[in-house]
Amino acid sequence: MTGPRTSRYARDVAVVAFAQSDHLRRTDELSEVEMVMPVLHEVLAATGLKAGEIGFTCSGSSDYLAGRAFSFTMTLDGVGAWPPISESHVEMDGAWALYEAWVKIQTGEADTALVYSYGKSSPGSVRDVLTRQLDPYYLAPLWPDSVALAALQAQALIDAGETDEPALAAIAARSRADAGTNPHAQLRGAVPQGDYQVRPLRTGDCPPVGDGVAAVVLAAGDLARQLCERPAWITGIDHRIEAHGLGLRDLTDSPSTRTAAQHAGFFDAPVDTAELHAPFSSQEVVLRKALGLGDTVAVNPSGGALAANPMMAAGLIRIGEAAARIHRGASDRAVAHATSGACLQQNLVAVLEGDRA
Repeated sequence: MTGPRTSRYARDVAVVAFAQSDHLRRTDELSEVEMVMPVLHEVLAATGLKAGEIGFTCSGSSDYLAGRAFSFTMTLDGVGAWPPISESHVEMDGAWALYEAWVKIQTGEADTALVYSYGKSSPGSVRDVLTRQLDPYYLAPLWPDSVALAALQAQALIDAGETDEPALAAIAARSRADAGTNPHAQLRGAVPQGDYQVRPLRTGDCPPVGDGVAAVVLAAGDLARQLCERPAWITGIDHRIEAHGLGLRDLTDSPSTRTAAQHAGFFDAPVDTAELHAPFSSQEVVLRKALGLGDTVAVNPSGGALAANPMMAAGLIRIGEAAARIHRGASDRAVAHATSGACLQQNLVAVLEGDRA
């Protein structure tokens, strides 16, 4: 077998295993450690590695969401931190933890990495919590919640003639129909659009609130082929950020996604799969335009964030789902996208490819 078409980096790095929890509306009976441990055991078992054989461990979560400082240190009990391990944490979606782990392997300081992320959104009001991401002087004091801001973006798209409410409903219906084959999804099959949350977005256009965990294992070079029959090589990865102020950007477009995709080599060849982190149906419209995706590309075949949107893990899940399709031969070249912040403020793009004969 040959490796990825062209490597633009010092080392070839691949996703060799992916695991996730069942995403549920509430997990009151489980601590974060109890949520994380089964997923970590599953992803390590898929490679045959033990925790002590992992060169670097990196997690993504939000202490603010958990409601206590340094909460991520508790989940290290699920990893096993003795004997001492090389470990780091990002206060971000796990996709950015993966980026840090990928950089660590590129430097040669590790050959393998365990990346995991988790979030429990159920204890509080996510719509209110996410207002704390906003500008603290002018915008946050107005308490515009995440759905209201997404509705502004959706209305801008409608006013620009780029979509309409039936088209948004069709995106939601397709996503949840595709989730019918995903045993981990929180919402599956026919889900009514429901009432308006904030016009023009109905319940069906918005992501479910829930709890969940995801984990991947990365490995370099020949070791990746030893651990996985068909590794998902990360042939490109990049992330960009746009202006914090919503009034300073065009909400109908995502130039940061386009720029990240360009630097990741996305436009060098066609893709057959796109796992897009689009928590709202209207955001899929924006991302499709930014990436120039046509109808031949399978978009969010897992159901995407409209079927399960665990905070701090949904972006890593997009990378994991794209990699899993390559592992089982359902995809040859895929793009995975993760976002953070209001209205697609921060965007990470990863291009994954499988070996070809």
